[in-house]
Amino acid sequence: MATYVNDLRLKEIATGDSSGTWGTETNVNLELIGEAMGYATKAVADASSSTITMPDGTATNGELRSLYLKLTGGGQASTITLAPNTISKVWFIENATSYTLTFTQGSGANVAVAAGQTKVIASDGAGSGAVLYDVMTDLSVAGDLFVADTVQPSGDTASGDAAAIGYTAAEGIIVTGQGSTSDVTIKNDADGTVLTVPTGTTNVDIVGVATAATFEPDGDTAAGDNAAIGYTAAEGLILTGQGSTNDVTIKNDADADVIEVPTGTVNVTMAGTVTAASTIVGNAGLHVKNGATGAGFVQFFEDSDNGSNKVTLAGPASTADITLTLPSSVGTSGQALVTNGSGVLSFAAVGGLYNDWLIKTANYTMVSGDQIIVNKTTALTMTLPSSPSAGDVVTVKATGGGTVTIGRNSSNINSTAADGTLNNGFSTQLVYVDGTIGWLQL
Repeated sequence: MATYVNDLRLKEIATGDSSGTWGTETNVNLELIGEAMGYATKAVADASSSTITMPDGTATNGELRSLYLKLTGGGQASTITLAPNTISKVWFIENATSYTLTFTQGSGANVAVAAGQTKVIASDGAGSGAVLYDVMTDLSVAGDLFVADTVQPSGDTASGDAAAIGYTAAEGIIVTGQGSTSDVTIKNDADGTVLTVPTGTTNVDIVGVATAATFEPDGDTAAGDNAAIGYTAAEGLILTGQGSTNDVTIKNDADADVIEVPTGTVNVTMAGTVTAASTIVGNAGLHVKNGATGAGFVQFFEDSDNGSNKVTLAGPASTADITLTLPSSVGTSGQALVTNGSGVLSFAAVGGLYNDWLIKTANYTMVSGDQIIVNKTTALTMTLPSSPSAGDVVTVKATGGGTVTIGRNSSNINSTAADGTLNNGFSTQLVYVDGTIGWLQL
């Protein structure tokens, strides 16, 4: 009696069987063996599970017998049973569906083939406990491996890997190595080293010039760094260096120094002209120097729409330091800056001690040199200047019928800490003498 117990389900003719048909049946077996070395396609069912069976002694629906099997169709992830579970065979399985296909034969291990992928699988034909193997697991290639498209690893590497390429969703592609000098070395076509990761470190040594759209460091530098670029959220980009003359030097294309930070200082030396598109702010002082050929100077240029003319303020050839302190007010029309002899500047009338006569009909605080006519039928207050200096003078005439109060403004009047009174029709002139006498009525 014929049997089909072999791994290709060929008809095994028993002694005395197939009289007159032995040749035909043998030819069928030879054809099936040929098919087992070839290529076939098969549409899988649109179901969560299905079975593909290798038929006994016939090519009809015998795609499972082929060495290379391309699976199409489907419509969902599916588990496919390869039957019968007693065949032991190797397949190249191409999953041309849009879903993962999981292959099983018994209660042993299964093999999943993702959509669009091809795997080599093998069965042990152990019956109900049959196991499927992913044959390319831990594949060893003795020579070069040429890949026409891309290599897409899907697992992590390990710390003991001599040389491995891996991938995780968090880390992306991973290159791991283990060498006596470097763990990872990238070389160019001339076998020259381009980049290395020294053994057991997290450092990267780049032999040539590193060029990229941007370079974004994310850690701070340290005080002992010879040359380092860093970043913190508070400080932004950080350049740290350590040199015998300068800690940081910025040069131009001609290798000439442009900006220097002298070693161990917080000073900045600029070799050329500083051009600012906006305002330059100095939180302390601003020193304007001009070397040994002339005094420091500041230039104010006119609006560029008008031309390129400028006003230059230059320092004198001084024999001693001079400090000029500007006044705290804008002064009044016609006044000019005058000094108190100690460099403190204030505004005063141009051309003499006295200002032009002013007619006042409301309360007023006077400045030195004022000449006031109060023309008001009701009482008014004329307040003396604040913080007066010796020699300051004011003149007041009361008319119009109202009484004028002379407000002392924290100074004495005729050595008395009291306001003065000026009746209608009278006038007075007051000169500041000192802190004791205050304003002296003439």
